[in-house]
Amino acid sequence: MTDQLTFGSLTIAFDDRVLRPREWTAAQSDWAADLMATAPGGTVLELCAGAGHIGLLAVATSGRRLLCVDANPVACDYARANALAAGMADRVEVREGRLQDVLEPGELFPVIIADPPWVPREQTGRYPEDPLTAIDGGDDGLDVARACLAVVDAHLAPGGSAVLQVGTRAQTDALRQEPCFTEGRLAMVEVRQQVRGVLARIDRA
Repeated sequence: MTDQLTFGSLTIAFDDRVLRPREWTAAQSDWAADLMATAPGGTVLELCAGAGHIGLLAVATSGRRLLCVDANPVACDYARANALAAGMADRVEVREGRLQDVLEPGELFPVIIADPPWVPREQTGRYPEDPLTAIDGGDDGLDVARACLAVVDAHLAPGGSAVLQVGTRAQTDALRQEPCFTEGRLAMVEVRQQVRGVLARIDRA
């Protein structure tokens, strides 16, 4: 059964086959919207988009195009429906598939939003109401976050920024050891603690 909730200025539809949108994640939308004001032109990319709520709210007042990516076909259907309901269907594209498979070489994005599953696998039983694929981040909770970083590394435009959501500052500290950072291609320039979870801004170094 389809449910709805208010997410910022939007009404978002979803059901129990996708992760219920959390109102507090609007902070990620807000930060991405702030970055868009000074970022180069171009389409915004949302990874692990779910019902599309974070990306849709981020671009709602900017006029920018949005590309949503998710591996769950149900989530992709909801992202399309939510874009239509928000009057943004003409500037929103949704691609279904694995992160590393759906983008073409050379596609660049000035702002990238990523909200991967970040719950360590042994802790997923704490959240029986959530679809497992939407929260299971692997042994340390960072498997999908690392895949998102690989996409950011390959597809973030010069002068662009990404906003990545994970669970804890310990996870952002662990991600700083990834080659994209240690080899100097990307820089984690700011980390913000949220109600639940942590947001990290990542720039092209």
